[in-house]
Amino acid sequence: MLEIRSAQKTFYRGQADEKIALDGLNLKLASGEFGVVIGSNGAGKSSMLNAISGALSLDSGQILVNGNDVSGMPVHKRAVRLARVFQDPMKGTAASMTVAENMLLAELRSTTRTLRRGLTAARLATYRERLSILGLGLENRLDTRVELLSGGQRQSLSLIMAVGGSPDLLLLDEHTAALDPRTADIVMDATVRAVDALKLTTLMVTHNMQHAVDFGHRVIMLDAGRVRLEIAGEEKAKVTVPDLIGHFAVKTDRMLLAS
Repeated sequence: MLEIRSAQKTFYRGQADEKIALDGLNLKLASGEFGVVIGSNGAGKSSMLNAISGALSLDSGQILVNGNDVSGMPVHKRAVRLARVFQDPMKGTAASMTVAENMLLAELRSTTRTLRRGLTAARLATYRERLSILGLGLENRLDTRVELLSGGQRQSLSLIMAVGGSPDLLLLDEHTAALDPRTADIVMDATVRAVDALKLTTLMVTHNMQHAVDFGHRVIMLDAGRVRLEIAGEEKAKVTVPDLIGHFAVKTDRMLLAS
């Protein structure tokens, strides 16, 4: 599970360009829940993900994963049980290493094992099986350096690497935004199947309103560093893209009137 308690972060405090990124943000995801986060640019989505992953330190507040307070934990320690797939296909993988070597690194990230046994036949067979579900032929390119893959193939590999260790929390940072429509569909399909099969607690940030409608158990709308709207259950099952746009317009108008 994930819980964010009163998370506060201000950039350039006391300066002319002071910016409140997170304004007492509270958010809770149950174990196995798939939350989809939407919001305009500057709403606090990236700051929230960076704070969860440890790339951004909070001014105050707490972040708990499976009941453990990770607020003061550095990125590399959180990465043991927390996986993140970035928007940029060039992130999340080691370009000069092969597909198999990248998958080995991802596997060992969540264990105390060393590289001593390396790429055994059993491991290679497992990697082929995991990659084959993508339908991109990566299972036949285990010896290929990642820098030679297309952006879509590299992003697909990042996803398989992220879910391979069954992380306590999966963060998806607009992970299909830079892909062509066909590859984006492949990656989203693989995402949903992995999340469902492994019952992963997942937080996905997206600007794709259709994805917010089609995927996940709950839609969470951020604005000015706070959760402004949550839609779940039967309401989530019935919501449409125009509904979400309408909700956002109403919330924005109310904020302007209150300011």
